[in-house]
Amino acid sequence: MLRIHQLFFLNILGLFVAALLIASLMSYFTLKSMIIHDSEERLIENINLLEPLITSTNDFDRFVAQASGKTFLRVTIIAEDGEVIAESDADKETMENHSGRIEVMHAMTEPYGVAVRYSNTVKNDFIYVAHKVTTPERVFFIRLAMSLDSVMDHFYILWIQLVGAFSVLVIIALAIAYNISKKARYDILQITHYLDQVSAKNYRAILKPEYFREFLQISIMLKNLVKKLHNRDKQKRKHTAKLRLINKQQNDILSAISHEFKNPIAAIMGYAETLHDDLNLNPKIREKFLDKILSNTHRVTLMLDRLALSVKLENNDLSIKPSYFELSEVCRDSISILQAKYPERSIRYNGISKIVFADKTMIELILTNLIDNALKYSEEEVNVALTERTLQVSDKGIGIAPTELDKITSKFYRVQKNRWDNSMGLGLSIVSYILKLHDTFLQIDSTLGVGSTFSFTLDSLIEKKGTGKK
Repeated sequence: MLRIHQLFFLNILGLFVAALLIASLMSYFTLKSMIIHDSEERLIENINLLEPLITSTNDFDRFVAQASGKTFLRVTIIAEDGEVIAESDADKETMENHSGRIEVMHAMTEPYGVAVRYSNTVKNDFIYVAHKVTTPERVFFIRLAMSLDSVMDHFYILWIQLVGAFSVLVIIALAIAYNISKKARYDILQITHYLDQVSAKNYRAILKPEYFREFLQISIMLKNLVKKLHNRDKQKRKHTAKLRLINKQQNDILSAISHEFKNPIAAIMGYAETLHDDLNLNPKIREKFLDKILSNTHRVTLMLDRLALSVKLENNDLSIKPSYFELSEVCRDSISILQAKYPERSIRYNGISKIVFADKTMIELILTNLIDNALKYSEEEVNVALTERTLQVSDKGIGIAPTELDKITSKFYRVQKNRWDNSMGLGLSIVSYILKLHDTFLQIDSTLGVGSTFSFTLDSLIEKKGTGKK
């Protein structure tokens, strides 16, 4: 397996070699195209220089010989019908008709005809440029040609020079990369040696990377890690204490649940044993005991339902089914049910007619929990008020201390620790979860020894459309 400095050097080497190959190919085709284009431009310039001279002479053979000698180009004069009139590098008598040559055909319709092709006459590749010349006496074509071999000779010389220069740059870059790799290896060895010292419990070992800021940052992090190792035992003790606290909380929860179920179950067992042992029990007493058994059974069922509902809400496993309904009717129904449960208590309602879009069953559960909670923790009148934007339940009970306001919506939490009933401390927790599903929240205003007001806004329940949410 290669080390990091070796990988670095090899990657740099591969990068520069690939760059050299790509640059060589790109420069090859680019330079070739540029040189051929420059050669075509040179031929056109020479044609423009020769055109005024050729129109004033009648001796085309002499003209092409002189022009070729001065320009070092192949010069050809072609008649309008394609017959070769004069040629500098071959015998015109043996040459074929040139009316079908590409450069001549293009020159008939364009200012200049250009072609790169093989010459059957001279047996070589040429760059041809032809131009149509019109005089009062005749129409003919002047064509200049340059050997492609001579053009490519210049190209290869230039391309080799360019590749050589780039190769020198690659060698220099690789030398620099090797030097960087060597320095990286030194810093890595320093860190490795330091880690060996730390593993041998030498926490005072010295680590001083010399070249790279990144390794310096790593060394600082390693030193901080070593410091943390000294505190490891202390952190373990704290973690153990935390686990013990969590276990204690879990035991408290189990104890609370056990305590809540113990009373109704004990009552059921007591009444059931009495009925079982005394077959001649007075019918009225029997009926009263059966009512007690039924009441405590409902009580256990209610506690189980609340516990299951709380778990479902907390795990987001409960979906709501919203519909339009009259909220004031739900308020009156909830008050009526609780008034029957607490006949000696006074529950006053003051509200308006209000249509909302929500889960009716869950809103009933919210109201029942809030009113029931107010009745349990107060001895005076409980008020329920429905306004245009809020629904609130107020009492004049014991109130809630400021330090407990953020806790009372937690599961199994009670303001009065020594008071036990069938709510198991889940009522406000359930209310908070249900309101959250309806995009609103429970607001609590309380003064210790004066009373409390529990309320929530109706904005998200008014004119809200949808098929439900989870």
